[in-house]
Amino acid sequence: MHFNHRGALGVAIPVVLGSALAVGALALPAKAQSYQDTALSATQVQSAAFGGSGLGAGNGKGVITLDGTGVTWSLHSAPSGVSLSGSTISYSGSGVNSSQEVVADATDSNGNAEALEITVSLGTNSIQESGVTKVSLSNLADENSSGTVKFSVSSSKSTDTATFTQSNLPTGLSSGNPLTYAGGTAAPGTYSGVVATATDPDGATIHGTFNLTVQASTVNNYGNEVNKFGNGFDAYRQHEYAGAIIAGWPATQGDPATHFILNNGTHQGAYQFEYAPNGSGSGLCVSDPGGGWSSDPLRDGLILANCNTGPWQQFVPQSNGTLKNVATGLYINPAGTGAQLRGGTTATPWGGSYYTWTAYSSLP
Repeated sequence: MHFNHRGALGVAIPVVLGSALAVGALALPAKAQSYQDTALSATQVQSAAFGGSGLGAGNGKGVITLDGTGVTWSLHSAPSGVSLSGSTISYSGSGVNSSQEVVADATDSNGNAEALEITVSLGTNSIQESGVTKVSLSNLADENSSGTVKFSVSSSKSTDTATFTQSNLPTGLSSGNPLTYAGGTAAPGTYSGVVATATDPDGATIHGTFNLTVQASTVNNYGNEVNKFGNGFDAYRQHEYAGAIIAGWPATQGDPATHFILNNGTHQGAYQFEYAPNGSGSGLCVSDPGGGWSSDPLRDGLILANCNTGPWQQFVPQSNGTLKNVATGLYINPAGTGAQLRGGTTATPWGGSYYTWTAYSSLP
């Protein structure tokens, strides 16, 4: 069975593979290393003052003229039929008995904005203002709290609640308030030029920059899922293409066919297993296509497929050590050394279905 499984390799080739592995072990690709964030901290946000001035609105002949220097105007909200051209608000339609509101935003060259809430009356093809309130944001700030970063801002309209976003974040962090390390996978370090943005419901906006420090621990995600008999996932005969069979085979450092990267899944509690001979990610992930591939010898046999976010490649570790596929709900089961792994409604009674992630450094 061993010879059949590695029949294409012959006898002398393992010497070549061993040599190649020795080189790869000195400097594995960065993709074979990932991080679990443990804390975030930030310097104080530095924000620029709003660059516009002289904001206001006045009546013209059936139109409203917006005033202001150093800004461009846009409509944030308006009744149907109201439009803006340059700095002139006009209306096309029938008269409306009740007063209406138009919100116009003035944006400076840095993307900061102030808003005008304009109370208007609508006549036939005519619009006039009867009151203007300016809405602005100031004092954008952050606070380091329990490993997260919380943001605050002052609004001239006390009843409004601003929303906060961050951009230019390191890969592995998601925007939010608070900005949190929970679920983050960014590499540790200090990142400059991160942008915080606060936005009022009327469109008033203020931006600021800060430096973000990420603390993280290394996740040893290069290795294999190994059962108590020492068999792990194996790309049959080192085939590296979509549709290649995943078999059960002794997982070792010297066998590139048994090298995988453990990726965080896109479904709750799930993981994805990417084939990575000698630590180099292939872009091919273990999948149970549920009978969707005619080339798959078994309906729920495991194969390699191009990595994606679909449920077929997502496996959730169970409390007893088994692995359940998100799409099929089936457990990964072996059928002996060298045989294709497949999904089953229950785990094998002899214990082959109970896997433990084993780092490459701990493989024999």
